[in-house]
Amino acid sequence: MSQPLALEVKDLSVEFPTRRGTLQALSQVSLTIARGEILGVVGESGAGKSMTGMSVLGLLEPPGRISGGEIRIAGERTDNLPENQMARVRGRVVGAIFQDPLTSLNPLFSVGQQLVETIRLHADLDRKQARSRAIDLLEQVGIPGAKERVDHYPHQFSGGMRQRVVIALALAGNPQLIIADEPTTALDVSIQAQITALLKTLCREQGAGVMLVTHDMGVIAETADRVAVMYAGRVVEIGSVEDVVNRPMHPYTRGLMGSIPALGARVEHLTQIDGAMPRLNAVPAGCAFNPRCPDAGPRCKLVRPALVPAGTSAAACLIHDGGVA
Repeated sequence: MSQPLALEVKDLSVEFPTRRGTLQALSQVSLTIARGEILGVVGESGAGKSMTGMSVLGLLEPPGRISGGEIRIAGERTDNLPENQMARVRGRVVGAIFQDPLTSLNPLFSVGQQLVETIRLHADLDRKQARSRAIDLLEQVGIPGAKERVDHYPHQFSGGMRQRVVIALALAGNPQLIIADEPTTALDVSIQAQITALLKTLCREQGAGVMLVTHDMGVIAETADRVAVMYAGRVVEIGSVEDVVNRPMHPYTRGLMGSIPALGARVEHLTQIDGAMPRLNAVPAGCAFNPRCPDAGPRCKLVRPALVPAGTSAAACLIHDGGVA
Protein backbone atom coordinates (compact mmCIF):
# COMPACT_ATOMS: atom_id res chain seq x y z
CA MET A 1 0.00 0.00 0.00
CA SER A 2 1.40 3.40 -0.99
CA GLN A 3 2.28 5.94 1.70
CA PRO A 4 -0.33 8.68 2.25
CA LEU A 5 0.50 12.13 0.90
CA ALA A 6 1.96 14.61 3.39
CA LEU A 7 -0.75 17.04 2.26
CA GLU A 8 -3.78 16.88 0.02
CA VAL A 9 -5.87 20.02 -0.50
CA LYS A 10 -8.97 19.55 -2.62
CA ASP A 11 -11.21 22.41 -3.86
CA LEU A 12 -10.40 24.57 -0.82
CA SER A 13 -12.44 27.78 -0.59
CA VAL A 14 -12.10 30.42 2.13
CA GLU A 15 -14.42 33.38 2.67
CA PHE A 16 -14.62 36.43 4.92
CA PRO A 17 -18.16 37.59 5.74
CA THR A 18 -18.36 41.40 6.03
CA ARG A 19 -21.16 43.93 6.47
CA ARG A 20 -20.93 44.68 2.75
CA GLY A 21 -21.07 41.07 1.64
CA THR A 22 -18.88 37.98 1.56
CA LEU A 23 -15.31 38.24 0.25
CA GLN A 24 -13.89 35.13 -1.44
CA ALA A 25 -10.23 34.85 -0.39
CA LEU A 26 -9.52 31.38 -1.84
CA SER A 27 -11.50 29.67 -4.58
CA GLN A 28 -11.25 25.92 -5.22
CA VAL A 29 -7.54 25.57 -4.49
CA SER A 30 -6.25 22.03 -5.09
CA LEU A 31 -2.70 20.78 -4.54
CA THR A 32 -0.77 17.82 -3.15
CA ILE A 33 2.62 17.36 -1.47
CA ALA A 34 4.30 13.95 -1.23
CA ARG A 35 6.51 12.89 1.67
CA GLY A 36 10.03 14.23 1.10
CA GLU A 37 8.83 16.76 -1.51
CA ILE A 38 9.06 20.57 -1.43
CA LEU A 39 6.19 22.39 -3.14
CA GLY A 40 6.79 26.08 -3.73
CA VAL A 41 3.73 28.34 -3.65
CA VAL A 42 4.41 31.65 -5.40
CA GLY A 43 2.56 34.79 -6.48
CA GLU A 44 2.21 38.51 -5.77
CA SER A 45 1.09 39.88 -2.40
CA GLY A 46 -2.60 39.14 -1.97
CA ALA A 47 -2.57 36.07 -4.24
CA GLY A 48 -3.65 33.75 -1.38
CA LYS A 49 -0.33 32.00 -0.67
CA SER A 50 -0.20 32.63 3.09
CA MET A 51 -3.97 32.17 3.37
CA THR A 52 -3.55 28.64 1.99
CA GLY A 53 -0.81 27.87 4.54
CA MET A 54 -2.85 29.30 7.43
CA SER A 55 -5.89 27.26 6.35
CA VAL A 56 -3.78 24.08 6.44
CA LEU A 57 -2.52 25.00 9.92
CA GLY A 58 -6.05 25.78 11.14
CA LEU A 59 -4.99 29.34 11.97
CA LEU A 60 -7.45 31.42 9.94
CA GLU A 61 -8.19 34.75 11.59
CA PRO A 62 -11.92 35.16 12.39
CA PRO A 63 -14.25 35.90 10.71
CA GLY A 64 -12.38 33.99 7.97
CA ARG A 65 -13.69 30.46 7.50
CA ILE A 66 -13.31 27.47 5.21
CA SER A 67 -16.46 27.45 3.07
CA GLY A 68 -15.73 24.42 0.90
CA GLY A 69 -13.29 21.64 0.08
CA GLU A 70 -11.12 19.31 2.14
CA ILE A 71 -7.67 19.32 3.75
CA ARG A 72 -5.95 16.01 4.52
CA ILE A 73 -2.62 15.89 6.36
CA ALA A 74 -0.86 12.51 6.28
CA GLY A 75 -4.13 10.95 5.09
CA GLU A 76 -6.29 12.35 7.92
CA ARG A 77 -8.92 15.00 7.27
CA THR A 78 -8.24 18.09 9.41
CA ASP A 79 -10.38 20.97 8.08
CA ASN A 80 -13.39 19.83 10.14
CA LEU A 81 -11.54 19.21 13.44
CA PRO A 82 -12.46 21.23 16.55
CA GLU A 83 -9.71 23.59 17.76
CA ASN A 84 -8.60 21.38 20.71
CA GLN A 85 -7.97 18.46 18.32
CA MET A 86 -6.32 20.69 15.69
CA ALA A 87 -3.97 22.03 18.39
CA ARG A 88 -2.69 18.46 18.87
CA VAL A 89 -2.15 18.09 15.11
CA ARG A 90 -0.05 21.29 15.00
CA GLY A 91 3.50 20.44 16.02
CA ARG A 92 3.01 16.68 16.06
CA VAL A 93 1.85 16.19 12.45
CA VAL A 94 2.39 19.61 10.88
CA GLY A 95 5.08 22.15 11.84
CA ALA A 96 5.32 25.82 10.94
CA ILE A 97 8.19 28.20 10.12
CA PHE A 98 7.19 31.86 9.86
CA GLN A 99 8.84 34.90 8.30
CA ASP A 100 10.00 36.66 11.47
CA PRO A 101 11.63 34.33 14.00
CA LEU A 102 11.06 36.87 16.78
CA THR A 103 7.30 36.31 16.54
CA SER A 104 7.82 32.54 16.98
CA LEU A 105 10.17 32.73 19.97
CA ASN A 106 9.37 33.94 23.48
CA PRO A 107 12.06 36.47 24.55
CA LEU A 108 11.56 35.61 28.25
CA PHE A 109 12.66 31.97 27.94
CA SER A 110 15.88 30.38 26.72
CA VAL A 111 15.68 28.53 23.41
CA GLY A 112 16.35 25.31 25.35
CA GLN A 113 13.33 25.87 27.61
CA GLN A 114 11.13 26.50 24.57
CA LEU A 115 12.44 23.42 22.74
CA VAL A 116 12.09 21.18 25.82
CA GLU A 117 8.51 22.37 26.37
CA THR A 118 7.60 21.64 22.73
CA ILE A 119 9.32 18.23 22.72
CA ARG A 120 7.59 17.14 25.94
CA LEU A 121 4.23 18.28 24.56
CA HIS A 122 4.56 15.81 21.69
CA ALA A 123 6.71 12.98 23.10
CA ASP A 124 6.73 10.96 26.32
CA LEU A 125 10.15 12.11 27.54
CA ASP A 126 11.36 13.39 30.88
CA ARG A 127 13.07 16.80 31.15
CA LYS A 128 16.62 15.39 30.87
CA GLN A 129 15.77 13.33 27.76
CA ALA A 130 13.98 16.30 26.20
CA ARG A 131 17.00 18.56 26.83
CA SER A 132 19.26 16.01 25.14
CA ARG A 133 16.86 15.92 22.17
CA ALA A 134 16.81 19.75 22.10
CA ILE A 135 20.63 19.83 21.84
CA ASP A 136 20.49 17.22 19.05
CA LEU A 137 17.97 19.36 17.15
CA LEU A 138 20.13 22.49 17.48
CA GLU A 139 23.11 20.52 16.16
CA GLN A 140 20.95 19.15 13.34
CA VAL A 141 20.02 22.65 12.16
CA GLY A 142 23.65 23.74 12.22
CA ILE A 143 23.99 25.82 15.41
CA PRO A 144 27.63 25.60 16.59
CA GLY A 145 28.28 24.94 20.27
CA ALA A 146 24.72 23.67 20.77
CA LYS A 147 25.43 22.38 24.32
CA GLU A 148 26.25 25.90 25.51
CA ARG A 149 23.85 27.81 23.26
CA VAL A 150 20.83 25.78 24.36
CA ASP A 151 20.69 28.01 27.48
CA HIS A 152 20.93 31.27 25.52
CA TYR A 153 17.96 33.59 24.93
CA PRO A 154 16.58 34.57 21.48
CA HIS A 155 18.19 38.05 21.59
CA GLN A 156 21.62 36.39 21.88
CA PHE A 157 21.25 34.83 18.39
CA SER A 158 21.64 36.52 14.99
CA GLY A 159 18.64 36.61 12.61
CA GLY A 160 19.89 33.59 10.65
CA MET A 161 20.58 31.60 13.82
CA ARG A 162 17.16 32.51 15.24
CA GLN A 163 15.56 31.14 12.07
CA ARG A 164 17.52 27.91 12.58
CA VAL A 165 16.09 27.72 16.13
CA VAL A 166 12.58 28.17 14.68
CA ILE A 167 13.25 25.32 12.23
CA ALA A 168 14.41 23.17 15.17
CA LEU A 169 11.12 24.02 16.95
CA ALA A 170 9.16 23.06 13.83
CA LEU A 171 10.96 19.69 13.75
CA ALA A 172 10.58 19.00 17.49
CA GLY A 173 7.44 16.90 17.08
CA ASN A 174 8.76 14.95 14.04
CA PRO A 175 6.00 16.36 11.77
CA GLN A 176 5.13 14.82 8.42
CA LEU A 177 4.41 18.25 6.91
CA ILE A 178 6.07 21.65 7.37
CA ILE A 179 4.49 24.96 6.31
CA ALA A 180 7.30 27.46 5.69
CA ASP A 181 5.80 30.94 5.14
CA GLU A 182 8.41 33.34 3.69
CA PRO A 183 11.11 31.73 5.89
CA THR A 184 14.02 33.63 4.29
CA THR A 185 12.52 37.07 3.54
CA ALA A 186 13.97 38.84 6.61
CA LEU A 187 17.48 37.44 6.00
CA ASP A 188 20.36 38.61 3.80
CA VAL A 189 21.15 36.66 0.64
CA SER A 190 24.03 34.51 1.96
CA ILE A 191 21.96 33.46 5.01
CA GLN A 192 18.95 32.83 2.72
CA ALA A 193 21.04 30.31 0.78
CA GLN A 194 22.07 28.53 3.99
CA ILE A 195 18.46 28.30 5.24
CA THR A 196 17.10 27.00 1.91
CA ALA A 197 19.91 24.41 1.74
CA LEU A 198 19.07 23.38 5.33
CA LEU A 199 15.36 23.02 4.47
CA LYS A 200 16.22 20.80 1.49
CA THR A 201 18.53 18.59 3.56
CA LEU A 202 16.08 18.21 6.45
CA CYS A 203 13.21 17.50 4.05
CA ARG A 204 15.15 14.60 2.50
CA GLU A 205 16.44 13.25 5.82
CA GLN A 206 13.16 13.51 7.77
CA GLY A 207 10.92 12.51 4.84
CA ALA A 208 8.61 15.43 5.61
CA GLY A 209 6.71 17.28 2.91
CA VAL A 210 7.26 21.05 2.80
CA MET A 211 4.95 23.82 1.56
CA LEU A 212 7.33 26.72 0.86
CA VAL A 213 5.34 29.96 0.58
CA THR A 214 7.29 32.82 -1.01
CA HIS A 215 7.17 35.62 -3.57
CA ASP A 216 10.81 34.95 -4.52
CA MET A 217 11.17 32.79 -7.65
CA GLY A 218 14.91 32.52 -7.00
CA VAL A 219 14.25 30.72 -3.70
CA ILE A 220 11.68 28.48 -5.45
CA ALA A 221 14.05 27.60 -8.31
CA GLU A 222 16.81 26.75 -5.83
CA THR A 223 14.74 24.80 -3.32
CA ALA A 224 11.45 23.35 -4.60
CA ASP A 225 10.65 20.21 -6.60
CA ARG A 226 7.32 21.52 -7.92
CA VAL A 227 5.71 24.96 -7.92
CA ALA A 228 2.11 26.21 -7.70
CA VAL A 229 1.55 29.74 -9.03
CA MET A 230 -1.37 31.59 -7.39
CA TYR A 231 -3.34 34.60 -8.57
CA ALA A 232 -6.37 36.22 -6.90
CA GLY A 233 -7.04 33.24 -4.64
CA ARG A 234 -6.69 30.52 -7.27
CA VAL A 235 -3.94 28.19 -8.50
CA VAL A 236 -3.31 29.26 -12.11
CA GLU A 237 -0.41 26.92 -12.88
CA ILE A 238 1.23 23.93 -11.22
CA GLY A 239 4.07 21.72 -12.40
CA SER A 240 7.73 20.83 -11.90
CA VAL A 241 10.02 23.77 -11.17
CA GLU A 242 11.99 23.14 -14.36
CA ASP A 243 8.86 23.16 -16.53
CA VAL A 244 7.22 26.18 -14.92
CA VAL A 245 10.43 28.26 -14.91
CA ASN A 246 11.56 27.35 -18.45
CA ARG A 247 8.22 26.67 -20.18
CA PRO A 248 5.49 28.67 -18.38
CA MET A 249 2.02 27.86 -19.72
CA HIS A 250 -0.07 30.63 -18.13
CA PRO A 251 0.27 34.27 -19.29
CA TYR A 252 0.65 35.39 -15.65
CA THR A 253 3.50 32.92 -15.06
CA ARG A 254 5.15 34.07 -18.30
CA GLY A 255 4.99 37.63 -16.99
CA LEU A 256 6.50 36.60 -13.64
CA MET A 257 9.36 34.75 -15.34
CA GLY A 258 9.97 37.59 -17.78
CA SER A 259 10.33 40.07 -14.92
CA ILE A 260 13.33 38.20 -13.45
CA PRO A 261 16.73 39.35 -14.78
CA ALA A 262 18.90 36.51 -16.13
CA LEU A 263 22.58 36.37 -15.25
CA GLY A 264 24.76 37.12 -18.27
CA ALA A 265 21.85 38.19 -20.49
CA ARG A 266 21.83 41.80 -21.71
CA VAL A 267 18.30 43.10 -22.22
CA GLU A 268 17.03 46.66 -22.67
CA HIS A 269 13.88 46.16 -20.59
CA LEU A 270 12.46 43.50 -18.28
CA THR A 271 8.90 42.30 -18.91
CA GLN A 272 6.30 44.21 -16.91
CA ILE A 273 2.82 43.00 -15.98
CA ASP A 274 0.61 46.07 -16.28
CA GLY A 275 -1.98 46.79 -13.59
CA ALA A 276 -2.27 45.25 -10.14
CA MET A 277 -3.78 42.24 -8.39
CA PRO A 278 -7.54 42.87 -7.95
CA ARG A 279 -8.88 43.50 -4.44
CA LEU A 280 -11.09 40.74 -3.00
CA ASN A 281 -14.19 42.90 -3.49
CA ALA A 282 -13.32 43.67 -7.12
CA VAL A 283 -12.30 40.35 -8.72
CA PRO A 284 -13.46 40.56 -12.35
CA ALA A 285 -15.84 38.07 -13.93
CA GLY A 286 -14.37 35.28 -16.04
CA CYS A 287 -10.62 34.85 -15.68
CA ALA A 288 -9.39 37.09 -12.84
CA PHE A 289 -6.23 37.89 -14.84
CA ASN A 290 -8.06 39.03 -17.98
CA PRO A 291 -7.71 42.84 -17.44
CA ARG A 292 -3.89 42.44 -17.30
CA CYS A 293 -3.49 39.63 -19.85
CA PRO A 294 -1.90 40.31 -23.26
CA ASP A 295 -3.64 37.21 -24.72
CA ALA A 296 -7.17 37.89 -23.41
CA GLY A 297 -10.13 37.37 -25.73
CA PRO A 298 -13.91 37.80 -25.36
CA ARG A 299 -14.40 34.39 -23.65
CA CYS A 300 -11.89 35.36 -20.93
CA LYS A 301 -14.36 37.93 -19.57
CA LEU A 302 -17.13 35.34 -19.34
CA VAL A 303 -15.58 31.96 -18.49
CA ARG A 304 -13.56 31.17 -15.35
CA PRO A 305 -10.99 28.61 -16.56
CA ALA A 306 -10.32 25.36 -14.70
CA LEU A 307 -6.87 23.80 -14.25
CA VAL A 308 -6.32 21.62 -17.32
CA PRO A 309 -3.26 19.75 -18.65
CA ALA A 310 -0.87 22.11 -20.45
CA GLY A 311 2.27 20.45 -21.71
CA THR A 312 3.74 18.61 -18.72
CA SER A 313 2.15 21.09 -16.28
CA ALA A 314 -1.44 22.17 -15.62
CA ALA A 315 -2.71 25.71 -16.23
CA ALA A 316 -6.00 27.55 -15.68
CA CYS A 317 -6.13 29.34 -19.04
CA LEU A 318 -8.59 29.12 -21.93
CA ILE A 319 -5.64 28.93 -24.35
CA HIS A 320 -5.39 25.29 -23.22
CA ASP A 321 -9.16 24.75 -22.90
CA GLY A 322 -10.96 25.62 -26.12
CA GLY A 323 -9.23 28.91 -26.97
CA VAL A 324 -9.74 32.50 -25.86
CA ALA A 325 -11.70 33.81 -28.88
